[in-house]
Amino acid sequence: MANLNFDANQVEPNAGFDPIPADKYIAMVTGSEMKPTKNGDGSYLELEFTVLEGQYKDRKVWDRLCLSHPNPQTVKIARGNLSALCRAVGVMQPKDSVDLHNLPLVITVRLKKRDDNGDLSNEIKGYAAKKSSIAQSPQAPQTNATPPWRR
Repeated sequence: MANLNFDANQVEPNAGFDPIPADKYIAMVTGSEMKPTKNGDGSYLELEFTVLEGQYKDRKVWDRLCLSHPNPQTVKIARGNLSALCRAVGVMQPKDSVDLHNLPLVITVRLKKRDDNGDLSNEIKGYAAKKSSIAQSPQAPQTNATPPWRR
């Protein structure tokens, strides 16, 4: 039993957990964890992304990169996706998955029909670097071009 001291009248209820529409979103990795595969013959890196802007701000999307698996093609695909993520956030040699956290990037989200129940779910199909939305004029003073996380 847990003592809650909670008043639902004081808190707006969460909206449903329907998938977000297929599109490109500015997001960042906000969580990561290595987990064993369902049948225990490998492991995958589960990445939690949080959308940073727009109508779906603060919504979560997940990706799984199967980095250890008996099928070498599965590992090759996962490593290629991890490479794309690293390039998108500018961290080419992460020592830990936390090195990829809190760095904005563009994720390409698609809708996929689940095999087990036919419901739609989100799937991340690509990573890209976030382009600066503020263009500097030629007369603007030069600033340090090194990203803050590399200073």
